[in-house]
Amino acid sequence: MTKSIIENIKIGSKNLKKKMNVSVYLPSDYNEKDSFPTLYFHHGRNGNENILIEAELNTVADKLIAKQKINSMIIVCPNLDNARGLNSSLEYKEVKDPLGRIINNGMYEDYFINEVIKEIDNKYKTIKNRNGRYIGGASVGGYIALHNAFRHPHLFSKVGGHMPAIELQLEEEDKAYFQKKENWDKYDPIKIAEEMKCCDFKVYLDAGSQDEGDFYKGCSILYKILKSRGVESQNHICEGHHNVEYIKSNMEKYMMFYGN
Repeated sequence: MTKSIIENIKIGSKNLKKKMNVSVYLPSDYNEKDSFPTLYFHHGRNGNENILIEAELNTVADKLIAKQKINSMIIVCPNLDNARGLNSSLEYKEVKDPLGRIINNGMYEDYFINEVIKEIDNKYKTIKNRNGRYIGGASVGGYIALHNAFRHPHLFSKVGGHMPAIELQLEEEDKAYFQKKENWDKYDPIKIAEEMKCCDFKVYLDAGSQDEGDFYKGCSILYKILKSRGVESQNHICEGHHNVEYIKSNMEKYMMFYGN
């Protein structure tokens, strides 16, 4: 029986002027069909492309595809460093926040939107339109997924923010990411949702009832805005904390959302 595979590739980024790692899940029937929907799934603050395995996206996808509960799909997990997926600096650089943590500044939005998607569409048997392209992520990755989908609605039809780091005000420790206040506003999913013209999405929001960042609060505010604008959306508060165990415990629900 054919098994799914994971390919680890590198993309030489012109925007970041360095090579970036990407993990790609190919379903067991990859050689049997002409094209597949693609899920781009983003990691959190301290993560990388290995979220594909660490959050068990591959094993859950294998199980649900085998049981014919979801459609076969390609899953792409790009490394976006500790950058929040922002265009924060024309030149790549590393800075430190007030807590001494390394923050990566650079043209990360342009890298993902213009380089990663293009490379994946060229290299793999993807459905090359928004109806077959989905985006999600955990923690900061959920924040990245939401701002990318809302800022580029022509690219994605489904978006999931799983315990997404939607902060309600700009904290001192986060200023190193944004460089200037305008960037905070430009990438805030709540502000974008209030102003965006396209509302043709399916949106899945969730966070743990004991989330240490209280991100269920941001989810609730965003959900109300989306519903008021006629966006097909759902919001869940589940048992759990802000950790990978929470994500793994809910991964089947996420994959059912993306895969149907």
